[in-house]
This record gives sequence, C-alpha cells and structure tokens, in this order.
Amino acid sequence: MMASEHQMPASKQQQASSKIAIFEQENFQGRCHELSGACPNLKEAGVDKVGSILVHSGPWVGYEQASCKGEQFVFEKGEYPRWDSWTNSRRSDSITSLRPIKVDSQEHKIVLYENPSFTGKKIEIIDDDVPSFHAHGYQEKVSSVRVQSGTWVGYQYPGYRGYQYLFEKGDYKDSSDFGAQHPQIQSVRRIRDMQWHQRGAYHPTN
Repeated sequence: MMASEHQMPASKQQQASSKIAIFEQENFQGRCHELSGACPNLKEAGVDKVGSILVHSGPWVGYEQASCKGEQFVFEKGEYPRWDSWTNSRRSDSITSLRPIKVDSQEHKIVLYENPSFTGKKIEIIDDDVPSFHAHGYQEKVSSVRVQSGTWVGYQYPGYRGYQYLFEKGDYKDSSDFGAQHPQIQSVRRIRDMQWHQRGAYHPTN
C-alpha cells in the first residue's frame, strides 16, 4: 500500500515537494523550465540563461558552475524577478546548476570557529538569525563550521550581504569545504522550509 503524504518521513516529504520555475528572461518572461529535483547542468537541460526564478516550494540552492560548484545562491519560497533579487556579490551573473536543500529539523544550532579543524575562538548560535557577528563581539575570521542541527546560510558581510555559503548538517573542517575563497563570514541566518515554518503558507498535495 502506498504511503500517504502525512505518513512519509519529513525529509522525504520535503524533497518530494520541492518545485522551482526558471525563466530565461527577467520578470518571469521568456521560456520557462520547471524542476522538482536536482539539475547538475541547466544548459544540458535546455536552459540557456537564468533571468528570473519562481520558487513554488523549496528551499533551493543554485550554483555558478555545473555539478553544484562555484558561487552559491540560496532561494526560499517566493519570487526573484531579476539577478539582483537573489545576490549582491556581483562576481557572477550565471546559474548553471540547482538542487533542493535538505531541511529536516525544526531546531537550529551552528558553531563557527576562527581556525580550521574547529579550533580557536568560536561563536555558537542557537535558534536565531545573526545579522552582525561584530555586534555579538565576534570579529575573528571563520575557518571551520560545525552544524549540529538545522540548515543555515552564512554571508561574507554583515546584513546578509556578499557571497553566500550553504551549511547543511555536518562538519566543515576548512573554509574550502563550504566553498569560500577567504575565511570571512559576518552574518548567518536559518533556512526555514514551509513545512516547518510559516504555517499555512504551504499546503502539500495529498
């Protein structure tokens, strides 16, 4: 007998419900391509350019390069009519691969360390978004990260600006493990999926 939606494990529900629409022009114009799973190479899937994005359910992460490499761009449910609505880093203007983000916990805990291999000064964050590490007295670099629960996105600068770094549950022993060229993170926030948060905003199909 096939399991109903509410009987599925939470992580399976989230993955099954992920849906994103990619438009080749700004403001949701031009050819549209819909995805419900990972796409390691959008060009091979027939997407020539990403001009705007509509996330029906997610969240998702896009990458500058194929095979989920290069600069990262995090998308939560909502509308992204043009490039500057999902990034302000200005290093790249292309997305070449996409995948759903795993969100399997209502709790959030992350520890960021000054040095590689979880050594040196640290800042520990539990169930909160932090727009400025400096305001919390942490002015050191971030060279390693341990995510004990939840899913997070770190930013190069305060106020959730600059390069984005996705942190799913696990250990990141060095800044290269999370895709950073320089060990600098100055703000961090939780990624919250519709099934866990903003109750009523997302309704799974039975």
